[in-house]
Amino acid sequence: MQRSYLDYAMSVIVGRALPGVQDGLKPVHRRILFSMFEGGMRPGAQHRKSAAAVGDVMKKYHPHGDSAIYDALVRMGQTWAIRYPLIDPHGNFGSVDGDPPAAMRYTEARLSPLAMELLRDIDEDTVDFVENYDGQESEPVVLPSRFPNLLVNGSSGIAVGMATNIPPHNLIEMSDAVIATIANPDITFEELLRIVPGPDFPTGALIMGTDGIHQAYETGRGSIRMRAVTEVEEDSLGRSARGESLGRSGQGERHGERIVVTELPYQVNKANLALKIAELVNGRRIMGIRDVRDESNRHGMRLVIELKRDANAQVVLNQLYKMTQLQDTFGVINLSLVDGVPRTLSLAQTITAYIAHQVEIVTRRTRYRLRKAEERAHVLSGLIVALDNLDAVIELIRSSASADAALGELRARFELSEIQARAILDMQLRRLAALERQRILDEFAELQQVIADLRDILSRPERVREIITSELVELRDRFGDARRTRILPGGGDLEMEDLIAEEDIVVTVTRAGYVKRVKASEYRIQKRGGKGVSGTALKSDDIVRDLFVTTTHHMLLFFTNQGRVYRVKAWQVPEKSRIARGTYVANVEGLALEPDETIAAVLDLKDFEHPDGEPRYLLFATKQGMVKRTALVEYDSPRSILIAIKLREDDELIGVTVTSGRDDVLLVSRKAQAIRFVETDARPMGRDTTGVIGMKLRADDEVLSMTLAVADGQLLVVTDEGYGKRTPLERYPNQKRGGMGVKTAYLTDQRGGLVGALVAAYEQEIFLVTDRGTIIRMDVKDIRPTGRSTQGVRVMKPSEGAKVAAVAPVIDSGLEE
Repeated sequence: MQRSYLDYAMSVIVGRALPGVQDGLKPVHRRILFSMFEGGMRPGAQHRKSAAAVGDVMKKYHPHGDSAIYDALVRMGQTWAIRYPLIDPHGNFGSVDGDPPAAMRYTEARLSPLAMELLRDIDEDTVDFVENYDGQESEPVVLPSRFPNLLVNGSSGIAVGMATNIPPHNLIEMSDAVIATIANPDITFEELLRIVPGPDFPTGALIMGTDGIHQAYETGRGSIRMRAVTEVEEDSLGRSARGESLGRSGQGERHGERIVVTELPYQVNKANLALKIAELVNGRRIMGIRDVRDESNRHGMRLVIELKRDANAQVVLNQLYKMTQLQDTFGVINLSLVDGVPRTLSLAQTITAYIAHQVEIVTRRTRYRLRKAEERAHVLSGLIVALDNLDAVIELIRSSASADAALGELRARFELSEIQARAILDMQLRRLAALERQRILDEFAELQQVIADLRDILSRPERVREIITSELVELRDRFGDARRTRILPGGGDLEMEDLIAEEDIVVTVTRAGYVKRVKASEYRIQKRGGKGVSGTALKSDDIVRDLFVTTTHHMLLFFTNQGRVYRVKAWQVPEKSRIARGTYVANVEGLALEPDETIAAVLDLKDFEHPDGEPRYLLFATKQGMVKRTALVEYDSPRSILIAIKLREDDELIGVTVTSGRDDVLLVSRKAQAIRFVETDARPMGRDTTGVIGMKLRADDEVLSMTLAVADGQLLVVTDEGYGKRTPLERYPNQKRGGMGVKTAYLTDQRGGLVGALVAAYEQEIFLVTDRGTIIRMDVKDIRPTGRSTQGVRVMKPSEGAKVAAVAPVIDSGLEE
């Protein structure tokens, strides 16, 4: 029993379940490809019935069930199952949803052009052949495999007591790795990683982290975490549900957001995934999903997950990653047959084994070609002897009693071999012409050069390596394509921001507490006096109170009027359309404001530490004219909520900005007073402090804004009736903090009161926002410069009954740094 079990185990391991390291094929795949090659089912021929291919394989080489052979043939033609298909299918070969292929009598197939590279040169004695199961046919032990198929297409299989699971890779990257190893056999692991960053799956998706890749490449075993590619879209119109539905969906109602899945992890069944999501929602394990439907078509995958109105898309995604195969793992076991013995190999060892196979292929092919060339040259040399002694040869043949006698006489008289003598006797009379003689001489001379070159190849191993490299380069350039799977660096567990594309966004905050982010590209530049585009759909009693530009990867510090600061990432702010109102702040992850809190300022930061090590500060200003300066690093805390400033009774925070420690500060009041002073007038204080007096105010006045003075800057102020002016900062002299400052605009009832003030550059752009939500984007240079105490010019014409509510700069996001 024990002996029988061992025999069975070795038969499965060697004969069925494990691929060869040389060609990356299991016996059934190798037999299918060779049988189709021999049967003429090649790229240039017509597709032929799959049943014919399966029958030939089963009859000649593989005495097993036809369904197993057909399944293996089908998989080699499925674009979602194999990175570079070896079968060119025609008909229904199944789907990524797990639908079975049509019966073999209906489908057709032929070899793909790339499959021919596995079989190239097989007729030049490059590989050994053995007898088939009944001794009537012969089959190759291994295919020449002119590209590293084991690593390019991968393999999986379960044997007895062992299994293999090798991921696919990009053909260009793996070819370059082979070429680099040929050029430098001592190539380091780090150098290989720079060429082959990781697997490249046919379904694309993401690989999370490089730790599992490095472990798999070093040891032959590792775990690679994969995630689906998703994007969040806004569904403002609603639609009826199609496909896998979790509930009824009315027409025309507001539905919030949807998650769209465009790429799935390798070997994940889309239909089963949709059913799993439905099961989790019906079991109330995920609360934010209202519907799932499959909108995939011939143009690509599109699995739509509709969210409830107030659901946070990123939170739902995290739940889906944890509970479904939107995140999955690929366990790498790089086990293959090396000289008939199963071995677990590292990436470098696998490449080395493949190169050794190619050296043998090129060497054997060269020997074969040398033998054929020498045989032909041997025949030609005999013909040349006959042509040089043409009359004597003709006379000898005419005087001979028989062909055998002529054969012996030719050999004896001209010292020819039997092959040469027979070639002379078989020579046609037309070969005696002078032109034919010259052709024989030219062919012989050319063969001598070929023989010399082939002998040189065999005598110099570097020539063999050069041939392998050049042929692989040609194959790479012909069949290579772009990488499909993106690899996100870092540890195995990555933050959500690693899945978020870094892009410019406009963040909008309303007085009623609604916040949203919109892609900056949705706004357009308009000339002075324009009507603007509809920017935000607001309730009648709500206005936009803050608007700025940042990037999705930056840190956002939300400072409230009560002196607290909330820290979130920009991508955590829900993305909405330009006309959407936004999400109530209490529903934004990390922004659970108290009932009496409103947003006073928002800062975006890449880091709390300056790249050059220079100290940076936060400068605070309050409604009552207090200012405070605190080192920025004091706010670098793992806590999401901190006390930013200690406020006096009835005071509120109105502005916060980052400073270098040497900046000039400009405070502007609602009654158009402005004071400029150096920030060093306010000594650095701790986080939980009140600060010092920055500006003295009249009884009915309050501080409107705080900005920093910059070289060549201009103070831009705007009134609620849409009038504005810009004045060079040089018109505002430095004073000691604590004064009342100077006049910065002449206000009238017709022009309205100040609603915004900021320091702007000539080439800068700004946003103007009305209390009805209309937004206009314009160039500062379109606003006419005027003196300090003037009324200004019309910069925006609000619609009837509307007033300008805010002005904000279009900020350089710094993406090019």
